[in-house]
Amino acid sequence: MTKTALLIVDMVKDFTDPSGLVFYPQNREVLPRIKKVLDKCREHDVLTIFFRHSYRKDKFDQNLVSMRPNCISGTGGDEIDSMLDVDPVKDYVIKKRRYSGFFGTDLDLILRENGIEHLIIVGTKTNCCIRATVTDAYYLTYKVHVVSDCVATNDEVVNQVHLTDIRKYFGQVHTSEELFEMLDKGEL
Repeated sequence: MTKTALLIVDMVKDFTDPSGLVFYPQNREVLPRIKKVLDKCREHDVLTIFFRHSYRKDKFDQNLVSMRPNCISGTGGDEIDSMLDVDPVKDYVIKKRRYSGFFGTDLDLILRENGIEHLIIVGTKTNCCIRATVTDAYYLTYKVHVVSDCVATNDEVVNQVHLTDIRKYFGQVHTSEELFEMLDKGEL
């Protein structure tokens, strides 16, 4: 096993499916590229962790006070998009209720138990869940690698602003092709 993990952030049906409660076409567009990254990472024995943004049905959640209800457990909206196959033996699936994949989850423990140093991050939304996860990863001293053509939000200007900030302050930003080259050379 390498010292690298792939974090696939919130590629769940409410975000990726046209009938989803908070669907953005950009999320559908990045799915095939994320699938290629997933396949390539599996070729290189990279630990894979899927995040499922998921709120408890009929329970209060502060996050939902100011936003449209979405990703409610039991509705199918919090299910990982079927384009991305989860290996139930090797992969981790972590439910989360906040933007950061670290907040209120056992992500850091899983990463440390597996000797992970580098995080490849893909998914949605660049300005919320990606940014918050990247920031926490930086503070926990992980080496962050965001794949620019495998993250999205509903506004390309906002997407690029956050990728610029991530590159400047928190980690590295690569295209999927650059990432594949790094994996093939054993740099990750």
